[in-house]
Amino acid sequence: MSKAFTKETDESTDEEELQSAPPLPPGLKNYITPAGYQRLKDELDQLWKVERPVLVQTITWAASNGDRSENGDYIYGKKRLREIDRRIRFLSRRLDNAVVVNPAQRTNCDQIFFGATVTVSRQDGAECTYSIVGVDEADAGRGLISWVSPLARALLKARADDVVMLRIPGGVEELVVVEVAYRTINFDA
Repeated sequence: MSKAFTKETDESTDEEELQSAPPLPPGLKNYITPAGYQRLKDELDQLWKVERPVLVQTITWAASNGDRSENGDYIYGKKRLREIDRRIRFLSRRLDNAVVVNPAQRTNCDQIFFGATVTVSRQDGAECTYSIVGVDEADAGRGLISWVSPLARALLKARADDVVMLRIPGGVEELVVVEVAYRTINFDA
């Protein structure tokens, strides 16, 4: 089908935005660490103040060249502008609804809550360390797990030396909580 008969809109659908957003269960707060909040804010500033103005300038230049139907700079620019605007809307909503919790300020707490760095011992004796962070900060490969993840849910409210049961596809795994600490969580490493 020719591009002349397809309709391109500048408006994105809510469905597209929801697919790109990490899931946050309805009715729950969007907890986030100060470093995670700053990362999202920095990304929003970069998109809004740097990338978007340069792209708008390129699109304006490309539009002034004439025929837009075969103008790659214009077509790609408009597509990229929609992506940036969608991400800006998403980040703005996430930051507006964020509840910043600084784990380093939590003192004298031996229970596991948001922001805790927890060391657990698996059944095979291996020890793993996880930090419980916000949905937008999670990176399981680096030991940063979302507070709504099954592992974090199993650990919440446990204390050192407690045994927690984690439901996994193969059954149930027992984890022993070795250590609970509250400290600044580093995302740069």
